[in-house]
Amino acid sequence: MDLQNLLEREKGLQRGLNQRQLTMIAMGSAIGTGLFYGSGFAVGMAGPGVLVSYLIASVVALIMMGTLSEMAVAHPVAGSFGTYAEIYLGPLAGWTVRYTYWACLVIAVGGEVIAAALYMQYWFPAVPNVVWIIAFSAALIFVNARSVTNFGTFEYWFAMIKVSAIIFFILAGFSLLFGLVGEPVGIANLTGHGGFFPKGPGGVWMAVLMAIFSFIGVEVVAVTSGEAKNPEVAVPRAQKAMVVRLILFYLLSLFLMLCLVPWQESGSKISPFVQVFDRIGIPYAAGIMNFVILTAALSSMNSNLYLTSRMIFSLSRSGHAHPSLGKLSREGAPVNALLVSTIGIALAVALQSFGSEAAYLYAFGVALFGALFVWLMILITFFKFRSARRADAKPLPFTMPLHPFLPALGIILLVAIIISFAFHDFFRVGIYSGVVWLTIMYFSYSLFGRKRASAPGAAEAPVK
Repeated sequence: MDLQNLLEREKGLQRGLNQRQLTMIAMGSAIGTGLFYGSGFAVGMAGPGVLVSYLIASVVALIMMGTLSEMAVAHPVAGSFGTYAEIYLGPLAGWTVRYTYWACLVIAVGGEVIAAALYMQYWFPAVPNVVWIIAFSAALIFVNARSVTNFGTFEYWFAMIKVSAIIFFILAGFSLLFGLVGEPVGIANLTGHGGFFPKGPGGVWMAVLMAIFSFIGVEVVAVTSGEAKNPEVAVPRAQKAMVVRLILFYLLSLFLMLCLVPWQESGSKISPFVQVFDRIGIPYAAGIMNFVILTAALSSMNSNLYLTSRMIFSLSRSGHAHPSLGKLSREGAPVNALLVSTIGIALAVALQSFGSEAAYLYAFGVALFGALFVWLMILITFFKFRSARRADAKPLPFTMPLHPFLPALGIILLVAIIISFAFHDFFRVGIYSGVVWLTIMYFSYSLFGRKRASAPGAAEAPVK
C-alpha cells in the first residue's frame, strides 16, 4: 500500500474546526486536574525546584509537538501519529501506536468520569456516584456523536473556564505578591524552607515524572488536523500559540503557588489554588475551584472520547479493526468507533467497584507507560519522515527547527524518564504494565493484525 492510498483511506471526516478551536482544544486537553490539584504532589517531590522539573517537561513537550506539527501539516489525517508510524515504520508500528494510545485514553476516560462523579459529592452527597457517571457519560457521548463542529464548540467553552480560572489565579497571585491586596508576600518562600532545591537534583528529576504527564494531551492538535479547516495554516498557528500559553500558564501558576504557599503545605489535601483564593478573601473559594476541577475532568473526558474514536476509526480504515468501526454518520462522526471506546467507562467502574487494587494499578500503568511510549514513537517516526521526504518536495509552512539535534534530545529525555519509572514506587508499575502490553501488541498483530490488514477489501472501508 503506497503513501497516497494510506492517506486516502481516512477521508470522509468533516473539516469543521478552526484555528481558535484547535488551540483551545489542545490547551483544554493538557490543563487537567493535575495543575489545579495534582501539582502539589510534584511540589512535594522537589520543593521550589519543581520549576526546573516543569521546565524540562516543557522542553520535551515542545520538541514532540514541533515534530508532530510538521508531520500533521504534511499529512492532515485523523489517525495522525498512528498513521505516520504505519507509513514510515511499518504496519506493526501503526498497529501498536494506535492501540496503545487508544487503550491509554480509554482508561483515562473511565478515571475522569469517576473523578467527575466524586466532585459532585461536594454539592450532592446523597446522590449515588453511578447517577452522575451515567449522566455525564450520556451527555458527552451525545456531544461526540454529533458533528465535529459541535464537539469543538463544547470543548472550546470547557477549556475557556479552565483558562479563565488560571488567568484569575495569576492576577490574584501577583496582587498578593506585590501587596496590592494586604501586605506584600514577596518571594521568601522560594528559598526560606530548606533552599530552592530542598530535595536535591534527584527530587527535581523525580518531579519530572509527574510534570511530564501535565502535558499529555497536547498531541490532540495533530489528531484534529484531519478535521481542521485549512490545516496547513491552522495547525502550525494553533501549535505555536498553544505551547507558549500552556508553558506560561504552568510555570507562572507554579511560581506564584510556591511564593504564596510554603512548599511543604502544597502537598496537602487542599488544592493550592483554594489556599490562595481563601487568602485573598474570595467567598466560596472551595466551591468555585470544585466547579473548575469538575469542568477540567469533563473537558479531558470529552477530548479523550474524541481521540479514542479517531484512533479506532483510523485502525479500521487501515484494516486493523472491524470495517464497521470505519463508518461515519451523516454528520461525519465515527459513531461506532465512539461507542466501542466507551468501554473504558464500564471497565473503570468495574475495577473500582469489584476489582482488586492491583488490577486497577496495572491498568493505570498501561496509561502511564502508553502515553510516553507514543511520544517516543512520534519522535522516532519523525526521523524516518524527514529521511523519506524528497529534496524537491513542496516546502511546508512549518518545519521543526534544529533537526536532528532537538528531536534526538527529546528521545534521550523520554528514554531517561521511562527508565526512571523503575526507581519510583508509584511509577514502577508502568514498566511492568508496559512490557506486558507491548508483548500483547506484538503477538496480537502476528495473530490478527497481519491477517486482517492483508484481507481482500481491507483498504476499502465504507465512508458512509
